[in-house]
This record gives sequence, C-alpha cells and structure tokens, in this order.
Amino acid sequence: MLDGRRILLIISGGIAAYKSLDLIRRLRERGAEVRCILTAGGAQFVTPLAVSTLAGGRVFQEIFSLTDEAEIGHITLARDCDLVVVAPATANLLAKMAGGLADDLASTALLATDRPILMAPAMNVRMWTHPATQANLATLAARGVRRVGPNAGPLAEGESGMGRMAEVPEILEAVTAALGGGRLAGRRVLVTSGPTIEPIDPVRFIANRSSGKQGHAIAAALAALGAEVTLISGPVHLADPPGCRVVRVETAAEMLAAAQAALPAEVAVCAAAVADWRVENYAAAKRKKEPGAPPPVISLAANPDILATLSAAGPQRPRLAVGFAAETENVVEHAAAKRVRKGCDWIVANDVSPGSGTFGGESNTVHLLTAEGTEDWPHLPKAEVARRLADRIAAALETAR
Repeated sequence: MLDGRRILLIISGGIAAYKSLDLIRRLRERGAEVRCILTAGGAQFVTPLAVSTLAGGRVFQEIFSLTDEAEIGHITLARDCDLVVVAPATANLLAKMAGGLADDLASTALLATDRPILMAPAMNVRMWTHPATQANLATLAARGVRRVGPNAGPLAEGESGMGRMAEVPEILEAVTAALGGGRLAGRRVLVTSGPTIEPIDPVRFIANRSSGKQGHAIAAALAALGAEVTLISGPVHLADPPGCRVVRVETAAEMLAAAQAALPAEVAVCAAAVADWRVENYAAAKRKKEPGAPPPVISLAANPDILATLSAAGPQRPRLAVGFAAETENVVEHAAAKRVRKGCDWIVANDVSPGSGTFGGESNTVHLLTAEGTEDWPHLPKAEVARRLADRIAAALETAR
C-alpha cells in the first residue's frame, strides 16, 4: 500500500508520543521507509533507541550536529521524502509552524520542506480550544497542511475532552489519503451535519439540540479514506473537519439546495438533524411582547425532506444513501420504518432520550440498519463510530464494483 514511499516522521513532546512507536512499525509493515526527527520534548517520552530500532535507521535530534549536517543536512532531510508527518503535534510545535519559527531541527525541517505535511495534534483540551491554537490551526489549514484528529475522550492528566491524538489506524488512513491513495480515493461524498434553524422573526428561531459532532466526525473519517467530501453544515461551534469542502447553511431549504448542488455524489450521509417544520407566518419585524396580550400564534409548515429527496430514484441518486434516526423510544423499530419510508439504503439509529448524553456528548450508541439486517454497535466515541461507518461505506462501494 505504501511500498517505496518515504515518510519523515516528527515526534514532538507529548505523552501521545508512545503511539508514534506503533505508527513507525505499521508504516514499515506497509512498505514505507521512515526517517524520524525526535524533539527534545519527545525524547522525554520515548527513547532514541526505541525509535531507531523500529525505524531501522538513525534518529535525528540536533540541528547543530556536525555529523548529521555533514551526512544528511536538514534541507535534504526535509525534502528527501514524500510526506512529512507530525505525530504528536503539540500546541507549541503548531505555534512554531504557524509563526514560521525555526529554532530546532523539527521546526527548521517543517519550514524548509516543500513536501505535503500531515499533523496529528495532541494536547490538553483547554490548550486545544484556546483561541491562539485555533487561530494557528486555521493558518496552517489555509496553507494546505493536512490534519487528522484529535479525538475526544479521557486525557492523560485526568481531564476529558477534545485533544487525544488520533489512533494509529486513523493516521495510517490519513497518510494513504495524503499520498493520493485511500480506499475512497476519487469518490465524491456528501455529508450533512448539525442542526437547521427556522426563523420566527429576525430575532427568534426554532432549532434543535444537535451539536454536529457526529456528522463532522463522519466527514473527517471519509476524508481520511481519500474521499472528496462536501460537508453541508448547519450552525455549529466546531472547527471544519480536515480535508473537507464546507458549505454553511441555516435553514432546511438552504441545506437541501446545497445538497442538490453537490451532486453527483456516490455517497450521501444525512447526519444533520433537520427541523421537520418551518414557520409559515414569518414576521419581517421582531414580534413585540405587548402587556396583557396573548402570545402570537405561529403557523408551521412542513420542511422539505432532504433524505427522501436524495434517496429518490433518478440519474443523480447516490449509489449509497445513508440516513440517521434520532429516537427517544423503540429506536430500532422506528428506524426500520424510517428506512423504508425514506427509500434510503442504510439508517444509523441512535437513542437521544434525556440521559443518553448523545446530544452534545462525545460518544454514541448506534444501530446500523440495512436491507440485510441490523448491526448493534457498542457504546463508542463518536470518532470511532465515524471511522467504523466510513469503513463500512468503503467496503460497500468496493463490493459493488
């Protein structure tokens, strides 16, 4: 899969550096040649001996090493590769990359390289959400730097949240995609995510509790397999998934129009929580609360059914149409009926009843319903649900060839 590909792996200082050892082994199993730069911080977590043993070659650490510069040179090291992978990418190294600093071998190589860069961030959740980090990520994304992860879950210091480095299989898929491969390379995929909002007047609106975390994770997982992903997102407080073209909308009508504009696509994953109704008697001016007056009467009309529209037979119907069913009771039974009613191929059903923690949470329990039956998946982080679904989609397309 990666035969003859040359990877420069930069290991920076974070507890997630231990995963880099397995990453080296897995890359070499796939035929890649791996050279490693180990920062001073990285050497606090993994030893140069362990890295060199697994990589099958020397580890580069010092920019002012006379021997290294004479034999390799940091410019050669930065360019004699097909891809630069930074795993883990700490907040400090991300800041150096964004600012163009070059005060050690790792940052100098990153500034000097003309090869694609893939980073796997890993840090504390507060560091990840800090405006400085998010600004640095936006800067790097604008320069074409690819990203895989991070994921949400327990962190080393006892906290929980976004900041866990992506797992090795995810990074491997991202490496393959960055090198122009991947199981979904060349496949066009459409994903909807988040809520829609339906205005009552210029100030108020009807919406739902969807955070968009599951839909965004699915888009990221499909992109990591090499797919050309168009993500159509309602209003969310999430960073854009790496490798995706993002179209932002508000209403259900806008989401449907954007989805139709994104066709043709081989796969459509409708993970958005679309409002079933819109306000028919929208007020162009704010509805005023008058003392003693009764509340205004709001008339509702049905919104367009995006999943059913995309699933309808026609020349632009995706080969695989996947819907979501957010249920509070009789989850599988209601989802099975929805799959038939909407005409889609698969339905991913999940329990969103109070206490489930699904809305806004970091994990999910889903059931995948297809024409062949129902798969009950265990309680998993949303990133893992997304990765499993992306794998199933890739397998389905491969079988259909």
